[in-house]
Amino acid sequence: MKYQLAIFDFDGTLADSFPWAASVVNQYADRYGFKRIDPDEHTALRNYDARRLMEHLGVRMWKVPQMAMDVRRQMAQEIDKISLFVGVSEMLQALSAAGIILAVVSSNSEANVRQVLGAQNAALFRIFDCGASVFGKSPKLKAVAKKCGVSPDASILIGDEIRDADAAHKVGMAFGAVAWGYTNPEALLALKPQEFYHFVNEIADKLAK
Repeated sequence: MKYQLAIFDFDGTLADSFPWAASVVNQYADRYGFKRIDPDEHTALRNYDARRLMEHLGVRMWKVPQMAMDVRRQMAQEIDKISLFVGVSEMLQALSAAGIILAVVSSNSEANVRQVLGAQNAALFRIFDCGASVFGKSPKLKAVAKKCGVSPDASILIGDEIRDADAAHKVGMAFGAVAWGYTNPEALLALKPQEFYHFVNEIADKLAK
C-alpha cells in the first residue's frame, strides 16, 4: 500500500457540517464584530484560504480562540444537525480492514467528532488529536505520525481546505483533497494535491489497494 497512515480532517471531510456553519456564521459576525456573509457570497468565499477569508471578513486573530470555543460548544448543543457524508462509514471500515492506521486531526472537539462518527466508526481510529488552532495542524500531524510509528512520507492527510494542504506540505506528508467540503474543488486542484477524490468511495478504492 502507498500509505500506512491516513489522517482525516473532520468538518467538510467526514462530516457534512457546512450547511450548519453557514446557518450560524452571521450570529458570530454580530457577536465578534466582523462582516456578515451574504448567501450569494458563499461560492466565491469557498475559493479563499483561511487567512484570506479572515482578512476579507475583518476577523481579529486574537478573537479566534474564544470564537472557536463558542462554535464547538454550540455545535455540541446542535449536534443532531450534523451527519456524516454518505458512504463515510463504509469507507472507514474498508480502510481499517486493509490495515491502514486511521487518525483524526481537527480543530473541532473530540467529543463532537466522536458523537457524529458514532461508537462503531470511532473505534476504528487509533488517535484523535482535536482542538487544533486554525493554523496549528502541522505540529499535530507530525506528532500523530510519530505516535503511530509511521514516517510522514508514508502518511496522507485527507482534507477539504487549503490550510490542510499547507499543513501536510510543511511536514512532508501527502495531501488528499476531497471535492465535497468547504473549499471549492478547483481551488484545491490548483494546489496539485498528491491525491484527489471526487467521491467518498474513491478514498478506499485508491488507498486500500
